[in-house]
Amino acid sequence: MTAFKTKPRYLRLLPGVLLLGGALLVLNATGVVHDAIAQEAAPPTDALAPAPQSANQDFAGGQGQTASAAEVDVLTSLSKRRAAIDAREVEVQTQASILAATETRVDTKIAQLKDLQAQIAALLVQRDAAQEKQVVALVKTYSAMKPQSAAGIFNTLDDSVLLPVAEEMKSDTLAPVLSAMNPDAARKLTIKLASKLALPDTTAMATPAPAAGTPQASSGTPGQTAAPAAAAQPKG
Repeated sequence: MTAFKTKPRYLRLLPGVLLLGGALLVLNATGVVHDAIAQEAAPPTDALAPAPQSANQDFAGGQGQTASAAEVDVLTSLSKRRAAIDAREVEVQTQASILAATETRVDTKIAQLKDLQAQIAALLVQRDAAQEKQVVALVKTYSAMKPQSAAGIFNTLDDSVLLPVAEEMKSDTLAPVLSAMNPDAARKLTIKLASKLALPDTTAMATPAPAAGTPQASSGTPGQTAAPAAAAQPKG
């Protein structure tokens, strides 16, 4: 009797249990669908993305290590060496520019000196011509003077003027002037004129010069007293 009474109760609960189980299955299926949709909407993750690197790569381990401490030292040394080479190249270029500018200035100075030398040579030629013209005028003047008057002036003239004038005077004009001059001044003038007329002694040029302290021949030797005769040679 009791079993008969309980059996209808299970039968009455069975549809409710089935409905509850179906509702749970529906809810589970709805959650799975939502998860799938969320996964499709989310950005895909790259499984091959590189792992984050360490802030200090010199001490980072693994295959992603960029350089060891020795390599960093080598790179630093090479960088310093390159900077030194660049600085040296700049210095060499600067020195080359300075040298080129100096050479240009030197060439300019040499050209200026050559021009100045040419100008000086031209001035010397003009001076020699003027002196020769002046000597000719003085010779003409003293030749026209009386021997006593010319002799008085010759006694006081400097050798730089007296010698060129006396050398250009004719012998027949110079002889009376020499005879009227002071004997000592006439002797000195005659000796100097004779030394200018004498040819150089080639044997004396070939022999070595006398040592210091060797006595030299005096200007008053007998061989020099005969010079007035040589000075009296007729001029052309």
